[in-house]
Amino acid sequence: MSLDLEKVNSKLKDKTAAEIIRWALNQDLKPIVTTKFGPHSAVLLHLVTRQMPEIPVLWADHGYNTKATYLFAEKLIQQLDLNMKIYIPEMTAARRDALMGGVPEVGDELHEEFTRQVKLEPFNRAFDELKPELWITGIRKEQTAYRQSLDIVTQTKRGIYKVAPLFNWTEIDIEGYLYEHDLPSERDYFDPTKVLSDRECGLHYAI
Repeated sequence: MSLDLEKVNSKLKDKTAAEIIRWALNQDLKPIVTTKFGPHSAVLLHLVTRQMPEIPVLWADHGYNTKATYLFAEKLIQQLDLNMKIYIPEMTAARRDALMGGVPEVGDELHEEFTRQVKLEPFNRAFDELKPELWITGIRKEQTAYRQSLDIVTQTKRGIYKVAPLFNWTEIDIEGYLYEHDLPSERDYFDPTKVLSDRECGLHYAI
């Protein structure tokens, strides 16, 4: 199946997040939704699972999340009855820390290899095994300069159609949805591959 991205994005640009998700799930494509269990993750997961409760939810757990994040993840998994597909790095965090001297700084030459090991490799392995054709993601235009160059629907290097229902949402929109639907949030979150919130880890242009 081939989509005309220009026509699709023109059609979806004024649609609500729920309408974009409905359009995506009505395509004859095998869907998956990804999460990192960051502070706002409940929004996308709630929106998607209200329409397709059984959709596979991919979490590449890099092993460096805070205790609060792991407890939050477990709470959300139970609350939304998520169909989790959890992938972890091939090497334990303890072994990697011993070899790399802890989490490498962004400017350290080891940081690229660290990112490959804890995020890119598990994601690629997951996509190899789960073989999704449509990837629903929570990325938003306002988050990074790179994401401003994207659109609601794009196509990855693998040929997977990537759909971002929240692409045009603001922080206020996100907070409003959490409040309206009484969804949990956990701000004690840290991504060791990004470090800075406005920095890309490489996932969205490497997969």
